[in-house]
Amino acid sequence: MNPRDKVKVVLHNRLPESTSIHFHGILTPNSMDGVPGFTQSPVEPGKTFVYNWTAQATPAVGMYHSHEDALKQVPNGLAGALLIGDEPLPSGVNVAQEQIMMLDDSGTIGLGINGKSFPATAPVVAHLGDWIEVHYMNEGQMIHPMHLHDTAQLVIAEDGYAVPQPYRVDTLSVAPGQRFTVLIHADNPGTWAWHCHIFSHAETDQGMVGMVTALVVQQ
Repeated sequence: MNPRDKVKVVLHNRLPESTSIHFHGILTPNSMDGVPGFTQSPVEPGKTFVYNWTAQATPAVGMYHSHEDALKQVPNGLAGALLIGDEPLPSGVNVAQEQIMMLDDSGTIGLGINGKSFPATAPVVAHLGDWIEVHYMNEGQMIHPMHLHDTAQLVIAEDGYAVPQPYRVDTLSVAPGQRFTVLIHADNPGTWAWHCHIFSHAETDQGMVGMVTALVVQQ
């Protein structure tokens, strides 16, 4: 969405249990915060709740997720990304594509990126010289140090807030609930591994599994 957009989200609960939606990292009125027992009653099966507010005037990188029985509902898939506007870019950078990497480590999804585990994860495909903007989002229960082979990651925002000075990292640790925005310059052709650097999250004696994808740089 864009800054100052009018937002309306209609939750119709078709689950066999109650639920809610919390807009994590997004500024909302208290009544729209989506936490049963604090700002609203749980949305029972078959019931509807409408969330509406005006989007903040500043960029934001947020998530939406259940805040009812979240230990079960969130890792089972009741989560997604919510972006407002665009993060400021360093001078001279033109982004060719924007990607979201939602990290998970439990529930039905298990160790995965965007709801899938390697080899089912979708690689990021770029042309040589492209700039890629990536939003890491951790909806899991563990810290995940995300490592991209050969290519530095330029951190430009943390939790949706622009950093005072962008900085390069080889491996970026993303804690539960945290969001990082990084820029990647696809300046070296080839297929490069991209994975969580906790080895039990990415490898077994049978090869790569879980929280693994790839950056494919085409000439």
